[in-house]
Amino acid sequence: MIMKKFKIAVIPGDGIGNEVTAEGVKVLNTYAEIKGNVEFSYEYFPWGCEYYLKTGKMMDDDGLKTLEAFDAILLGAVGDPSVPDHISLHGLLINIRQGFNQSINLRPIKLLQGAPCPLKDKGPQDIDFTVIRENVEGEYAGVGGFRFPGRPEEVALQTSVFSRKNTEKVMDYAFKLARKRKKFNKVTNVTKSNALNYSMVFWDKIFEEIATNYKDIKTETTHVDAVSMYFIQKPEVYDVLVASNLFGDIITDLGAALQGGLGFAASANLNLEKEYPSMFEPVHGSAPDIKGKQLANPIAMIWTAKMLLDFLLEEDDTEMIIDAITAVLQEEKTLTPDLKGKAKTHEVGDAICGKLKEIMNAKI
Repeated sequence: MIMKKFKIAVIPGDGIGNEVTAEGVKVLNTYAEIKGNVEFSYEYFPWGCEYYLKTGKMMDDDGLKTLEAFDAILLGAVGDPSVPDHISLHGLLINIRQGFNQSINLRPIKLLQGAPCPLKDKGPQDIDFTVIRENVEGEYAGVGGFRFPGRPEEVALQTSVFSRKNTEKVMDYAFKLARKRKKFNKVTNVTKSNALNYSMVFWDKIFEEIATNYKDIKTETTHVDAVSMYFIQKPEVYDVLVASNLFGDIITDLGAALQGGLGFAASANLNLEKEYPSMFEPVHGSAPDIKGKQLANPIAMIWTAKMLLDFLLEEDDTEMIIDAITAVLQEEKTLTPDLKGKAKTHEVGDAICGKLKEIMNAKI
C-alpha cells in the first residue's frame, strides 16, 4: 500500500472559524484513518482580524512564501466588526487567491435530502448545479483609486480586469466539468453584456470561442438578473454556470439559500496548475455574535473538507462524506439551532464522523 501524505495549512481565522475548522479536520482524519493509505499533517496559523488588531496585518508579510510549502489550505472564516471588510478581505482571502493564482472558485449548489429549502414544491432532484466563479480578476481585481478626496469633486474609480488567458481557462474548466458531471451536459454563461459593453462583451466572445471545442455540450447565455430570477422559479434547469467574480459571488449566495442556507455553503479556490496550494473555505462568514458558543453549523466546513479531498486525491469515494451528512440530516437527532435542533457544533461533527465510519467500513 502506497501512503499518500499531505501537509495542510490551517487558518481558522475569526469568529466561529475555530469551531467549524475543528470539525473539518475531524472528518479529514476520520476519512484518512479508515482509508489507511492517506495521512494528513497540519500546521496552524493565527492570521485574521484578531491578528490584524495586534500587528496591523491580516497575515505575515512572508505569509504566501510560508504557505507555498503546503499541499492545501483549509480556512475557517474571516471578518470582525472591529476591522473594515475591505481590509480583512483584501488582506487575507484575496491576497491568497490572487497570490496563488487560484483562478477557479468552485461552488456546489446541491440540496441534500433532509435539508430545508425555502422553495415550495422543489426538492433535491431540482437543486443540483455548480457555479464556476472567476476568482482572481474581474470586478475584484483591485484596480482603481480616488481623486480629490474629501472635496466636492471627489471621484472613485474601480476598474474591472478581464484577460484572455484567464477567461479562457475559466470557461474551459466549466465545459470540462459539465462533461464530467453528465447531468444535462450544459453550461450557462452568466453575463450582463447589454449594459457592460466592453468587459461582458469580451466575456461572451471568449465563451462562444471555447464552446466550439465542446460540440457535445449545450450552451446558453443569460443575463445575471434573469439568472437570479430563474434560480427561484426553475433551478432544475441548471447544470454548470460560469460567471465573473462579482456575479458569481452574488448568485452563489442565492444558491446557498436554495440548498438550506449558508450553513451548507462550501467552496474551493483552485490553482489548476498545482503550482501553488489551493484553498478550501466555507463561505458562511465569521458570525461573531455566536463565537465560542458551539452553535455554528459545521456542515459547510465538512463539505469543504470533502472538496479538499476531491482535489488532492481525485477519488470517487469522497462522496461517502455527503452520504454521512445526509444520514445525519435525515435522522434529525443531531442538528444545530439553524436547523431547529439543539446539538452543539462538535456534536454534529461527531455524528457525521460516526456515520462516515459506518458507511466506509461497509464499502471498503
